[in-house]
Amino acid sequence: MAKLTQDELLAQFEEMTLIELSEFVKAFEEKFDVTAAAAVAVAAPGAPGAPVEAVEEKDEFDVILTGAGDKKIQVIKVVRELTSLGLKEAKDLVDGTPKPVLEKVNKEAAEKAAESLKGAGASVEVK
Repeated sequence: MAKLTQDELLAQFEEMTLIELSEFVKAFEEKFDVTAAAAVAVAAPGAPGAPVEAVEEKDEFDVILTGAGDKKIQVIKVVRELTSLGLKEAKDLVDGTPKPVLEKVNKEAAEKAAESLKGAGASVEVK
């Protein structure tokens, strides 16, 4: 038998029913003496009494400026650095709080931006 590539194997698995795939996983576990915990977790939502939706970890965050604080000019400077807005646009954003400064960014970028804004004296919320 010729060696199949990963893409060819995935194509074969796509054609299988869930029951056939489940039987394959059991046979694979027995043959190689391993446990496919991830495959069991995928099948679990169909089990009786299982939660309908799995909890997904959020990977996109919004940084919302809720208040400028006492150092409004410093906050405007930080907003300009984070967003590359012009002076007037950044000032309008700070004046019109609560407003999103960054939208749909990763967790690290959101935390870094929030820290910078808080360091300038602003009130920030990460959602």
